Amino acid sequence: MPGPPLPFEDLADSWAAARPPQAGDHLDSAACSRQSERVLEATAAHARHEAEVGGYVAQAAAGSLLQQGRSVIGGLVGMAAADVAFVESATSALTVLLAAWRLPAGSTVACLPGEYGPNLMLLRAAGLDPVSLPVDGAGRVDVGAVERLLAGRPPAFVHLTHVGSHRGTVQPAAQVAAVCRAAGVPLVVDAAQALGHVDTDVGADVVYSTSRKWLAGPRGVGVLAVRPAVAQQLNPPLTAWDKAEPPMLALESHEGHVAGRVGLVLAVGEHLAAGPDRVRARLAALGRTAREVLDGRGGWRVVEAPDEPSSITTLRPPDGVDVAAARLRLLGDHGIVTTAAGAERAPGEMTGPVLRVSPHVDATLDQLDALAAAL
Repeated sequence: MPGPPLPFEDLADSWAAARPPQAGDHLDSAACSRQSERVLEATAAHARHEAEVGGYVAQAAAGSLLQQGRSVIGGLVGMAAADVAFVESATSALTVLLAAWRLPAGSTVACLPGEYGPNLMLLRAAGLDPVSLPVDGAGRVDVGAVERLLAGRPPAFVHLTHVGSHRGTVQPAAQVAAVCRAAGVPLVVDAAQALGHVDTDVGADVVYSTSRKWLAGPRGVGVLAVRPAVAQQLNPPLTAWDKAEPPMLALESHEGHVAGRVGLVLAVGEHLAAGPDRVRARLAALGRTAREVLDGRGGWRVVEAPDEPSSITTLRPPDGVDVAAARLRLLGDHGIVTTAAGAERAPGEMTGPVLRVSPHVDATLDQLDALAAAL
């Protein structure tokens, strides 16, 4: 039986009330969260305004709101509005960063053995050489060993995925940031699974993320935040048309999904109004409860430590069970939304596919029990 009741039931109630009713059980926020009615309406209203007055006129009219959004997003990662650019996704953020940084070919980048597969592809495509950070048996960074690594042959930068796509382990990002700062090595944090989920104000030099996951904003939008010491090293492939623009705006696409950016700003406002500390506490409690309820059901085994402070739970299948087929069965027969995560997500760490469960704050114990029964 699960442990103590989940905290902040009022938060769950208000979150659910602000959204369209679920068609089934949505336990897949690590893929894409459900947007609120206000976010949907704000996104649609901007798109309509574009049709009424033209896209660039509508964008100019939204300029103040977008700048407020840069400010509050910057606050979530410990940076200023001038440090933040809107991009199209977390992947596009890393792509833009590497293209503008233009590090020498063959430069080493230290990253997790369980680094996200597409990130590794982008690093190698930029001519960089990924080397592994030291980790423990759970794939968590060994901070002391990182300190020794940086004192020896420091890489061009450290790239740290704060919370993995394939495993709900939360990395000690603030401690890594401290040793990187002491060694004079920039720290780049992939916060795609962290922003809105765990504390991302860790002192990193670069943080990038997406809108659609834990912040529950629209798809097709992401953010890239870069401190001035690194930003001054960047040379955007396309020079900003307006030389008076802040440097980070040179990284923003002039063909961006502005309506989605407006929706993201509304979603971030809702996150702040809900209370980030309360959100983090409930998500962590949901993760603990899910692991307790799901471990061993139908032969599925939980990967994470029981008390890992994240909402993500990954399940290894019983022998002979096809994870992708199981995910389709859960959806088709039970209306339960999950993710089948293949080994390509973390080719240096995964030995086979897992089923990922990632409830947001409106998830209930009944939904977790239904998943356990279905498994």
